[in-house]
Amino acid sequence: MAVDKRIDGTRLHADFAQGLFWMALSMASFISMAVGSRELASTLSIRQVLFFRALVGLGVILLVGRSLLPQIRQKKLLRRHLARNVVHFAAQYFWTIGVVLLPLASVFALEFTMPIWVAFFAWLLLREQLTGPRLLATLGGFIGVLVVVRPGYGVVDPAAGLVLLAAGGYGLSLILVKQLTKECSPGVIVVWMILIQLPLGLLGAMTDWREVSLTDVPWMLVAGVGALSAHYCQAQALKRLDASVIMPIDFLRVPMAAVVGFYAYGEGIDVWVVLGGGIILLSNFQAMRSERLRSRTHAA
Repeated sequence: MAVDKRIDGTRLHADFAQGLFWMALSMASFISMAVGSRELASTLSIRQVLFFRALVGLGVILLVGRSLLPQIRQKKLLRRHLARNVVHFAAQYFWTIGVVLLPLASVFALEFTMPIWVAFFAWLLLREQLTGPRLLATLGGFIGVLVVVRPGYGVVDPAAGLVLLAAGGYGLSLILVKQLTKECSPGVIVVWMILIQLPLGLLGAMTDWREVSLTDVPWMLVAGVGALSAHYCQAQALKRLDASVIMPIDFLRVPMAAVVGFYAYGEGIDVWVVLGGGIILLSNFQAMRSERLRSRTHAA
């Protein structure tokens, strides 16, 4: 029995470390997708941006993911894939409008109202435990976001409301992905995302089509590969960690986006962004420390 506990504890440690690794890749990919989408939207419509992101994703799948196609033919959990992707596509449309109209740090900060919905849906649909440390970590991260955004002082653009709607959609989508990872590989989830969202994107793009030039192609690749990588890495992380653990860690995207916005677009970084980022970091540390202690308890 003691040997079994040590093996289980070692496995928990490994899953936690791997989950952090995949989340780091996911965060970097999401920011790359945001930058690529913003650059594309300077010459193309937002509906075209969504279409070309999915089109690049299809190209990547055909190049490196053909081994997944036999699994797709089984049409396993098709209704759940459809539900997840319709919700996600709508959220993605609102989010992309925010990326174009708001500073990057504000977009990601507003998006991270999502953990409140994730924690709720994880409890409601997945029966995940809402432990004290997880609730405190999520609350601390959200307080940090409020410090960054300072509601009533700077973010009054109607696009902020669309980003909040996107956050709710992303929260539900994340929970549906968590359910799908129990029966589907991350690769299959991503392939279905491309196959469902590509025709949705095409229908939208046809209603607002603008001329495409060769200078748009590099940003299509950045946005498309970033989107595909972000969701694949996120699905990998969700296989290893509970959704309510992942979301406090994912708060780190806010200060990361602020830095990218500063260097790429000259968006100012003030003391409130630094302070809010510090609160977020402390909240993340608390969540990770709690998970490590739980792993050690299982190993003992």
